Amino acid sequence: MKNCISIQLKKEEIWIKIREDAEEEEILENLNKKLVDLEKLYKEEKTPIKVKGKVLKNKEIEEIRDLIKLKIDVDVDFESPTTLGLHGIKKTFNQEIKSSETKFHRGSLRSGQRIEYEGSLVIIGDVNAGAEVVAGEHIVILGRLYGLAHAGAKGNTKAVIAANIIDCPQIRIADKIKEFEKQENKIYTYSYINENDEIIVE
Repeated sequence: MKNCISIQLKKEEIWIKIREDAEEEEILENLNKKLVDLEKLYKEEKTPIKVKGKVLKNKEIEEIRDLIKLKIDVDVDFESPTTLGLHGIKKTFNQEIKSSETKFHRGSLRSGQRIEYEGSLVIIGDVNAGAEVVAGEHIVILGRLYGLAHAGAKGNTKAVIAANIIDCPQIRIADKIKEFEKQENKIYTYSYINENDEIIVE
């Protein structure tokens, strides 16, 4: 099994870098071996760990965090490209789009909360400023969208974003970004990519 993990010691944190094409089982096996050596570095000081590299699924994030915490009592952070979005789009854009499954989330998302799903996402509530919703397929919000929404994150240009009201700084569909300027009395509820490869918001 190839080594898919490297460890870099920085001034104020330790980086664990994961190869972008690494599989889940491979990551956990390699990490388990690396943690044996890393554990020896930790005495009284608790230098935080940042996990970088591969665009991770929620399940992978939880397993990696749990494995590190089991060996070392330390804060574990994941670099923002855990979003499937712009960081991972170059790697996944040309992959085949699978049939969409739908996940329902009941309740509003607060600032700092994030939901990612490979199929379509339905949020029964608001997505507040500072919250993120990332889906490989469509996003439907039965409330207001104030935070970040990225539909078609694996490259599906047919994906749409729909909400009761879209009132956020930007939205993303596939590899396209639409920035919004604040407009008085203008209400948007639906967005998609048109035949000219532009995001249209209506």
